[in-house]
Amino acid sequence: MNKADKKGYPHYMLKEIYEQPEVIENTLKDRLIPGSEDINLSDIKLTQSDLDGVHRMVVVACGTSYHAGLAGKYLIEKFAGIPVEVEIASEFRYRDPVVDKNSLVIAISQSGETADTLDAMRKAKQKGARIIAISNVAGSTIPREAGHSLYTCAGPEISIASTKAYTSQLIALYLLALKLAQLKGGIDLETYRQRLGALSSLPGKARKMLDCSGEMKELAGRHKDMEKTIYLGRGLDYALALEGSLKLKETCYIHSAAYPAGEFRHGPMALVEEGLFVFFLATQDALLDKSLANLREIKDRGAYVVALAKEGSREVGEVADRVIYVPEVPDEFTSAPAVIPLQLFAYYMAAARGHDVDKPRSLVKSVTDS
Repeated sequence: MNKADKKGYPHYMLKEIYEQPEVIENTLKDRLIPGSEDINLSDIKLTQSDLDGVHRMVVVACGTSYHAGLAGKYLIEKFAGIPVEVEIASEFRYRDPVVDKNSLVIAISQSGETADTLDAMRKAKQKGARIIAISNVAGSTIPREAGHSLYTCAGPEISIASTKAYTSQLIALYLLALKLAQLKGGIDLETYRQRLGALSSLPGKARKMLDCSGEMKELAGRHKDMEKTIYLGRGLDYALALEGSLKLKETCYIHSAAYPAGEFRHGPMALVEEGLFVFFLATQDALLDKSLANLREIKDRGAYVVALAKEGSREVGEVADRVIYVPEVPDEFTSAPAVIPLQLFAYYMAAARGHDVDKPRSLVKSVTDS
């Protein structure tokens, strides 16, 4: 494919990062209906009576899709009150998982052809579980065999490092969580209306977040020679930290690890030394006090900390070396705009290090063999 296909961008990855506001808009389109208080997920045909028999949910996925599933777990449990487990598909398929007719399994795969996710889904189906597939490719094997499918609207994703597919999966899971809550009566009407409004605002929030591109480029250029880094966060920020760390690993070949910020004290804190680059995610208002305590501990040990925080979080700015501010949205939906600076940082780091950004070594777009 030639440069014209990239619409003037130097790499597909950067083009696809910039397409995310439109991708969010497209994934919400026809599902959030203006003037309606209903979410249209007619393609998965779930009813209240269907949910009466569901005792638990299991998400099976790999890589970036697994990280989206972790975010989905938080929202489904909070809004719908259904217990959710998130399983790495390549582990799930090789054991005897406890799923049955009272289980609802969500199989997430950008391509719809990921071998481990496909096999995990088939195993769950054999045991009687109901299946919902979340995929970006209509007619692919996973949604076709699932029977019930929620398609994302990311369009073709050429870069091996997934960006816009991840964001569209988040949006699909946001919609699903609220729909489940509505069907189960697990959310009060005022909160439900507020969250619908917040969903509608996400394309604009993502556009605003792209304004940090120059800052992330400058930051990446300054730190392009680093050899290791750590990403930290609590709750949804931990799920996002895993994704940010993965983007850096796969594009830059830098040893990067992500930890829950509270768990970091139980051993990994010994890794902190003078000048260690730490990405600290602190976008969750409900966890801000705890996050600040962790942040201070890390700074006291000499780390160089770049934080992600919501606009107006002055306390974070007083402790971190640098803060990237995320537009104000409810905690549950912060990951959609907040992932953008993490993606941009990985992209600009890889470019600064002279790597083949769109085709990292040893990786393929879809792992379709076992």
